[in-house]
Amino acid sequence: MTIEASAPAGELSEAQRMVREAAREFAEKRLKPTARKFDEEEKIPRELYQEAAELGFLAVMFPEEYGGLGLDYLAYVVAMEELARGNAAFQVGVTVHNSLVCSGIIKFGTAQQKEKYLRKAAKGEWIGAYSLSEQGSGTDAGSLKCRAAAQGDCYVLNGSKAWVTNAGFADFFLVFVSTAPELKNKGISALLVDKGAPGFSVGKKELKLGIKASDTRELIFNNCRVPKSQLLGKENEGFKIALTQLDNGRVSIAAQAVGIAQAAFEEAVAYAKQRRQFGKAIAEFQLTQAKLARMATDIDAARLLTYRAASLMSRGARCTKQASMAKLFASQASNRICFDALQIHGGNGFVREFPVERYFRDARITEIYEGTSEVQHLIIAREVLAEAR
Repeated sequence: MTIEASAPAGELSEAQRMVREAAREFAEKRLKPTARKFDEEEKIPRELYQEAAELGFLAVMFPEEYGGLGLDYLAYVVAMEELARGNAAFQVGVTVHNSLVCSGIIKFGTAQQKEKYLRKAAKGEWIGAYSLSEQGSGTDAGSLKCRAAAQGDCYVLNGSKAWVTNAGFADFFLVFVSTAPELKNKGISALLVDKGAPGFSVGKKELKLGIKASDTRELIFNNCRVPKSQLLGKENEGFKIALTQLDNGRVSIAAQAVGIAQAAFEEAVAYAKQRRQFGKAIAEFQLTQAKLARMATDIDAARLLTYRAASLMSRGARCTKQASMAKLFASQASNRICFDALQIHGGNGFVREFPVERYFRDARITEIYEGTSEVQHLIIAREVLAEAR
């Protein structure tokens, strides 16, 4: 069962509607039927990403000259919402590749870097991964311990990175390192590191509560030599790149949260209509109806906030506050909706046979990565206070 997305979808352009429908079809045919299997195996075949690439989902916002669809950020977001509705663990890998890694190359890369990475990334021949966090520095990005020292025409990297999505199968990595530790966040640089670089290895796979099929690992650098030509942007200006990419990432995670919530809501509605207690469907009970009404309203509100932020990005407008608002509200709403969807299922919601159990687990991470809910509160308050000056 698919419950049609409400008002915002009606305002989409023809191209945006087309990419949404293509993503919805792919999610229904290829993602939803395999989501439970991949969750239990904690692995997604690389071939599935290749299929997504052939449909353009790995290059929605890429310029056409590099093999992309040349669409805007809103088109990308509506596609990501549909993919997340099918399988959030798959969608997050596509999101990282698109909005955190490749969009950074599009914005800040040299002509040589764009030529080297974007064509292969668009075709799915290469998959990207993003690496900012470390075990000792998640929110506090200025305290990075992974260092890069300039030596001749190379940087020599030492240290480790944590919680890197796509790490087990990625072909290139956008890695943020400290090049001037005394400057803290003003001494961070962004480097493009290729798989197989000497001194670079990928660590153990993390066993997670949710999005289990997403490949999350640590990166280890031991005197890893990276050519200076792999510097993205300017030396010691990587933190600006990180912040820009995090705005992109937050809207993408908001879309993920909306997609998970939509899927859970659809399951709850279907179950409430067919599950009978005391001689009638539980959908006829007012308490069930109240839950469904709140869920539907929260989804609409989350989608509106997400689409607003995406529309601002499409126009090139600054939208730090709007991105954080979308991410905060959508992630919290998704967790509430998945909680209620599971509750409507009763005992059946607690077993793996019913997908709401997986949605409940998958939704939890949306309040953590790309900045916790607590961090989003700080960002929104900072932006509001700045506007009031």
